[in-house]
Amino acid sequence: MFKSIKRIMAWTAVRKKRLYIGFIYSFIHTMFTAMPIMATAYGLNLILDDIHGKKALTNKEIILLTLYMIFAVLGRFLFAYLRAKTQESVGYEVSAEERAKIGNRLKRVSLGFFSNNNTGELTSAVTTDLSFVEMHGMKMIDTVVNGYISAFTMVLCMGFYNIWIAVTAAIGILLSAIFLKLLGNKSNQNAPIHQKAQDDMVNATIEYVRGMPVVKAFKQEGVSIDGIRNAYKSSKDINIKIEKNYVPYNTLHHFVLKAASVCIIAISSIFAINGTMDIPTMLMMIIFSFVIFGSVETINNAAHVLKIIDATFDKLELIENAEFIDYDGKDISLHNYDIEFQNVTFAYDNKNVLNDISFQIPQNTTTAIVGPSGSGKTTICSLIARFYDVNEGSIKIGNVDIREMTCDSLLKNISMVFQNVYLFHDTILNNIKFGKPEASFDEIVEVAKKACCHDFIMNLPQGYDTIIGDGGSTLSGGEKQRISIARAMLKDAPIVILDEATASIDPENEHFIQQAISALVHGKTIIIIAHRLATIQNADQILVVDHGQIVQRGTHTDLIEEAGIYRRFIGIREKAEGWMIT
Repeated sequence: MFKSIKRIMAWTAVRKKRLYIGFIYSFIHTMFTAMPIMATAYGLNLILDDIHGKKALTNKEIILLTLYMIFAVLGRFLFAYLRAKTQESVGYEVSAEERAKIGNRLKRVSLGFFSNNNTGELTSAVTTDLSFVEMHGMKMIDTVVNGYISAFTMVLCMGFYNIWIAVTAAIGILLSAIFLKLLGNKSNQNAPIHQKAQDDMVNATIEYVRGMPVVKAFKQEGVSIDGIRNAYKSSKDINIKIEKNYVPYNTLHHFVLKAASVCIIAISSIFAINGTMDIPTMLMMIIFSFVIFGSVETINNAAHVLKIIDATFDKLELIENAEFIDYDGKDISLHNYDIEFQNVTFAYDNKNVLNDISFQIPQNTTTAIVGPSGSGKTTICSLIARFYDVNEGSIKIGNVDIREMTCDSLLKNISMVFQNVYLFHDTILNNIKFGKPEASFDEIVEVAKKACCHDFIMNLPQGYDTIIGDGGSTLSGGEKQRISIARAMLKDAPIVILDEATASIDPENEHFIQQAISALVHGKTIIIIAHRLATIQNADQILVVDHGQIVQRGTHTDLIEEAGIYRRFIGIREKAEGWMIT
């Protein structure tokens, strides 16, 4: 249990000092909590002395005792407030920084990290799991550390009056700690099971929501709901089983504390009967017996929570220990933009995608990449942007191996338009501005007009300030594609990668988009993945990729004369684009 507390304290990093200050406040708070109990015994003793005629109770003593009680109560609330103010905000502050740190880290890891790790687990770690730590982390420190501080502070107070009663209370606390240790061991076994059930539930929910269009299209609501229903049922069953496992240890923990309370009352009564303890002190000890273990009793609830927090920290450490793809990179400025592949081999896990390919893309030229689906076209573009590192060979831009560069210094030279466009749940203005955060509104309107999206944007309810759905769900495929083109235009990088950039553009706007792209990419190094003849026939060179190798290269005029994949591909495209209903 204290190992978990130590991890939470380590997680707070530079704010750890505030936790220690909070412990001091907790100690003082407990002293102020004990003061009214001791004052009650003192006041009772004054009353008994007055009743037996030993000493008259004066108004001065009553006033002083009243002021003392007020002082104790105010002190208790003051230091409770200071402790809460010092400690409880730490979790929220650290969590906010942790999320930003994770975002920056994930930005610098290979995309292979996301393939090898479940998206649901990563999402859960950064959202629900970290929120759990945020909500409960500081409460656990308060419950466990401050709980024991309170208990042993009261034991010290009792020790001033009777050492045997203090020892009895300490034995009760130590015995309960043993059962809490056993409870912690059981929690250690159960926490991974609980965490897996939680992750499965998140995965099932994400899959169900993402697959909703397919579910509705094939009328399979009943089949699809089984997965999410089973995940929820499994989570429920596991949680119930875990709670049952905790019952014996919880019972023993509470039993020894209640037994210690009974022993304190019994011992105090025996001492009072024997005349070795006066009645007021006995009553004080009895009052202590009711409150001394209150802070320790709730620690049993912390055992399971701490193990869940441990499991969350394990997942966060997985992300934090993920290797930066640009760990040794330097901030290098490029002065020319020739791209060169030298004997590049690449595989996703054990599946070879590119096999010993070499080619050059001269600066300020256009290169089209064509080939069958799965041949490695998009992989080539991903490697240029260093989303992955090559297994063998090298990729150079401007005679600089991209592995020597940081991702930021590399990607500031590259604009990309993907086939599957992703837009953020934000305004259209901010989605376009993502390509150049400091851009003015006039610049954004200018590129929007060139990308043929200004008119449809102005027809939306709030124009450029219209909030679009998650992933751009409230826009058509063509509208999303044009906004992504505008975003790439605004960045105005010297290297432009277009992965089927016009795939979703309607025929009415395709001509204008082609013109806009042609005008904007003038004087840049262009890589185009495309299947439309109009897009690739004017390229300075065409690379034909098949089974991870470049099987043909040349201009459209050269390749159309050769027997091979390209001529066959063009023939198929011409038939597909020229079909009609007869």
